[in-house]
Amino acid sequence: MARKRTKPGKIRLTEVAKLAGVSPITASRFFRTPEALSINKRVRVESAARELGYVPNLAARALASQRTEVIGVLIPSLTNNVFSDVLRGIYDAVDGSRYTIQLANTRYSILQEEKLLRVFLAQKPAGLIVTGIDQTPESRSMMEATDCPVVQLMEIGDNPVDMMIGFSHADACHAAISHLLDQGCRRVGFLGARMDPRVQRRFLGYQQAMKDAGLLDPRLIVTTPLPTSVTLGGTLFADLLAKAPDTDAVFCANDDLALGVLFECQRRQISVPEQMLISGFNDLEFMASAVPTLTSVRTNRYEMGRTAATMVIEAMDGRRPEQKVVDLGYTVMVRQSSVRPGHAGRVSAERQRAAE
Repeated sequence: MARKRTKPGKIRLTEVAKLAGVSPITASRFFRTPEALSINKRVRVESAARELGYVPNLAARALASQRTEVIGVLIPSLTNNVFSDVLRGIYDAVDGSRYTIQLANTRYSILQEEKLLRVFLAQKPAGLIVTGIDQTPESRSMMEATDCPVVQLMEIGDNPVDMMIGFSHADACHAAISHLLDQGCRRVGFLGARMDPRVQRRFLGYQQAMKDAGLLDPRLIVTTPLPTSVTLGGTLFADLLAKAPDTDAVFCANDDLALGVLFECQRRQISVPEQMLISGFNDLEFMASAVPTLTSVRTNRYEMGRTAATMVIEAMDGRRPEQKVVDLGYTVMVRQSSVRPGHAGRVSAERQRAAE
């Protein structure tokens, strides 16, 4: 139970310092840089603050220091497992530091992202982590004008706002399609949902791989702006077969769709991989547990989040990375669903790109 105060009104830092038996400067340092204090003093100040119910004024601290100790993170979805892995990496990197995370969901809207960026920047964050490279001109201008570190993640490009970490979605998809073609497939379909910028770049990789092989056919392409789901994967696959019944392989822009295709194949008694090959993207956990196991493009999502947060923290400490753009690469995880009997399932060197 908190100690009863004799004075009404807001609890002051000096009261916390007095109860903890330290100077007000030491108490203030605890709330700014706790790692600078001894464990004994940290415990005493933290205990006193908890007993009195003291909450530091972050807004006042921001005015004094021109910056809070909050890292703003903008992602397009709170339910997508892909971003759950990214967030786990971010939170693990921040754990034990003086920084906290403020999270916002853009819902795949660049206009919503612009609005949230304006709110975040008004609060003077320690740093920003933003998903993707397709911000509006106004969003980019705001990020370029801010004095805090900014990391764009999930992709790489030639023109980072500040720092960037990710991989090439087009190259990763091209590698997956090339693997299917190596298995003797010639009618490789593409299924895509929502069609956000990263999915669109995977589509470009598909188109380029099929064009390189002289096999690009619009009838093999089925996309929708609807949110992705396993059920939708089965529906899109049925649409694909109605347009192109001679399809012999399917690349799905994410793993939910790929699992839906597998279920639809089983419903139609289409044998995988003897009659139909399947590949997904992201390599979520269930891909290796499906029967048959499902091929997918593995992306380093946890490492992406962890490294992005570390880049922000180190930049705040004056240790900016030598490389502004970090390419974490990808791996085509070849499994049963994409290896025809009699063909090798090995991933060739050009399809297994890891960061150097």
